[in-house]
Amino acid sequence: MVNIAEVLKEPIVPFVILLLVTLTVPIIFERFKIPGLVGLLAAGVFLGPYGLQLLDNKMPTMELLSDIGLLYLMFVAGLEIDIQQFRKKKNRSIGFGSLTFAVPMITGILVGRIFSFDWNASVLIGSLLASHTLLAYPIISRLGVVNNESVMVTIGATIFTDIGALLVLAICVAINAGEFSVISFLILLGNLAIYTTIVLFGFDWAGKEFFRRTGDEEGNQFLFVLLAVFLAALGAQLIGVEKIIGAFLAGLAVNEAVGEGAVKDKVLFIGSVLFIPIFFVDLGLLINLPIFLKSVLSVTVPLTIVIALIGSKGIAAYLAKLIYRYNNQEFLTMWSLSMPQVGATLAATLVGYRVGMLTEEILNSVIVLMLVTSTLGPLITSKAAVGLTIMSKNLAIKTFPKNWGNVDNEIPLTVVVPVYNPDTERYLIEMAALLVQGNNGHIIPLTITPPHTNNMDAPQLEVALQRSEILLESATTLAKELEVKSQPMLRIDDDIPQSIVRVAREQKANLIVMGWGKRTGLRARLFGNVIDSVLWTSHCPVAVTRLLQEPSKIQRVLVPVENLNSEAIRLVQFAQALGDAQLEITVLHLYDKGMNNSGIAEINSQLSPLVAESQVEGRAKVKIEVRQGIDMVKDILRASDAVDLVVLRSTRNRTSAGLAVSDVTTQLLGQLNCSIVMLGEPCH
Repeated sequence: MVNIAEVLKEPIVPFVILLLVTLTVPIIFERFKIPGLVGLLAAGVFLGPYGLQLLDNKMPTMELLSDIGLLYLMFVAGLEIDIQQFRKKKNRSIGFGSLTFAVPMITGILVGRIFSFDWNASVLIGSLLASHTLLAYPIISRLGVVNNESVMVTIGATIFTDIGALLVLAICVAINAGEFSVISFLILLGNLAIYTTIVLFGFDWAGKEFFRRTGDEEGNQFLFVLLAVFLAALGAQLIGVEKIIGAFLAGLAVNEAVGEGAVKDKVLFIGSVLFIPIFFVDLGLLINLPIFLKSVLSVTVPLTIVIALIGSKGIAAYLAKLIYRYNNQEFLTMWSLSMPQVGATLAATLVGYRVGMLTEEILNSVIVLMLVTSTLGPLITSKAAVGLTIMSKNLAIKTFPKNWGNVDNEIPLTVVVPVYNPDTERYLIEMAALLVQGNNGHIIPLTITPPHTNNMDAPQLEVALQRSEILLESATTLAKELEVKSQPMLRIDDDIPQSIVRVAREQKANLIVMGWGKRTGLRARLFGNVIDSVLWTSHCPVAVTRLLQEPSKIQRVLVPVENLNSEAIRLVQFAQALGDAQLEITVLHLYDKGMNNSGIAEINSQLSPLVAESQVEGRAKVKIEVRQGIDMVKDILRASDAVDLVVLRSTRNRTSAGLAVSDVTTQLLGQLNCSIVMLGEPCH
């Protein structure tokens, strides 16, 4: 007879509970428009020692997974910092970093002293306010304003603030342990300097060499990244500092080696769906609900900390505005980007609490701070950053109705069309034909046959090759009907995405046109799908299509744009390339209710060249609609009822500290009832 009590004592039981929580709780809370992180904290409270007592942070399984989550949180914070952006505006990034570190640091020290903490603990509280998490990065990325100087400076400042805050933490913990003297301080600084140099330069070199030698072996590259995290964490402990410092430096070190690609996607995915959520559940286990409510309801400490953070970050951003002559919109963007406190702040708070430097009241107040700033910061960013980078009136807007993507109209357009499904093949070939007609371009119908065996004479391979040849014959016939040149290609390859992008590169293709993939869900997110991989690795744009009618019969096209930038212009250019004077293109720009009349007039003036260019005889006609948007998704859906095709920008959601941010495109895909083209730009 199985003893249930004995089974429940197995170490695997807490892990099963944690998997169930991380799988279900965020989904449930997000349905009610409540951040998933709040749900994870609540689950920790509910299941912890002050609730049902099913989980305890002293359980070996819980300790291990929470530590991994804590390290992963700091590693992701380092990995997400854009080194290239920092280099572009290094001096100003250091300048703003100094301001947004020093002002909150001094403010936090004053808060600590006001509430009778000793100098060491007060300095630690100051360091908690000094860092920031780029939680709103997906918003500015989607709006296309990453290259705005104020945004680049704020991104670069993250390096300075996070490293500074973690160094202060290391010193404060050493002082608290009674191991501090002038000599020990100098030794600690020397060890830190040597250790930091080894990690930043040694791991960077090793990562680039390993990735260069392993090529497309994503599994081994993923394992290398994990090894770097934990080696750096162990190294930090060996020199007597907190292991989260090592994890953060490891993220910075392998940043450029990992780059933007499938390996990074998997690293972030594992962290955001498993380890980091478990860390937040463990944080919830520390919350004694009656004491937490008492701390919050007493208002004094949490309110003071929240006001101190928001106010000091605002002062720092305002000083940067005065020094670097930024406008009010850029000031608000810098303030809102530097406001959220998640990664380094929570990690350092937990360390300080565990060593006894910070009280439970401070821990609870920092949790409140996280919830407030992680909601308020991105909300302000989404309003302030709209229209931040507006294309110069002096920049000529060139359209390429029959030669999309080439500045020189005499260069023939080459389009690669991977074909697999006979039911969608005709529409894909038609779409490609519309793009290349009129400029002596050509299409490359491509079939890829996985061998499934090392024997090239295997019967199943012969059958698969015959199927591919039939698809190519059909594609060639279609191309002749449509009066375009074609160059059919057949490849035998296990790696379908790599085969597609390699053919595109070899043939110097300007565009890849693909059909919609059916594979979604957990397996696709974990291992990726063909479209994901092609988007990550292609050298040229990729048009992912869901076509419900013949492309030649499309007459009305909707192009929603959130912000006027080069990417938005390319969406319009792509739409123009799909037809002639019979094609009507509506460019829909939805602005926030806070925008004044001068801002609206500026947007209209910037969009007007698109209309002027479209008046040339034979070109697709463009009209502009600029109106206030209340709910962007619903407004676009309503506008789509009157069109045949919607052209969207395909974006990869970038997360910050493992926190996913919703994307308008993602929400639209499941609700649009017309044909769709998602145009993805190369990730490099």
